[in-house]
Amino acid sequence: MADLTADEKQRLHAFAEQIADMAEHQEGQWRVQTTDGTILVAMMSPSAPHGLNVVRLRRQIEAQAPEVVALNDTNMQDPVTGLTKIPDLMVITEEDADGTVKSVNSRDVLMAVEVVSPSNSLDDIHGKLGDYPKMGIPIYVIVDPRNKERAVTVHSEPTEGPDGIKYRRSVPYTFGQTVTAGRWTLDTSSLKTYPADW
Repeated sequence: MADLTADEKQRLHAFAEQIADMAEHQEGQWRVQTTDGTILVAMMSPSAPHGLNVVRLRRQIEAQAPEVVALNDTNMQDPVTGLTKIPDLMVITEEDADGTVKSVNSRDVLMAVEVVSPSNSLDDIHGKLGDYPKMGIPIYVIVDPRNKERAVTVHSEPTEGPDGIKYRRSVPYTFGQTVTAGRWTLDTSSLKTYPADW
């Protein structure tokens, strides 16, 4: 997106919104996101372990800070870069979430959490890892329940450098450990791994 003009970013976002509006009327659930000047459209078919992990993480996050909500599968848009994403969880104050606009402003998001899907791991691990710091998200947690990985990584400290805006701190954990992500602690012992044949 860095090479696009402001007008091109605005047109890309408007077109992505048109596609998202059409997708709402189709059978099944669809995600429409933008990255690097590209519109990504994917049908959502989360597995039971994926959904259970998202719910368990959401409950922990909200229990530790009653003024926040952890929204899942909600549109998020950055007014600066024009990027649009739909994280598995985005943590935002209830006050900031109570708006009349279609998308949450990514600059209001306190933390984003992605539970890696077996079919879409590259976007969660690489694509969003590059886009979220540009969108002003201070903490990005990647939960990888794939059988061989079973890891959680907390990315933070988004800072401008010679290679652009990137997270400058990454702390790895394994399932079973207590994860520190900003002001939150997440117990990963209850998270489910994916079956070995996925």
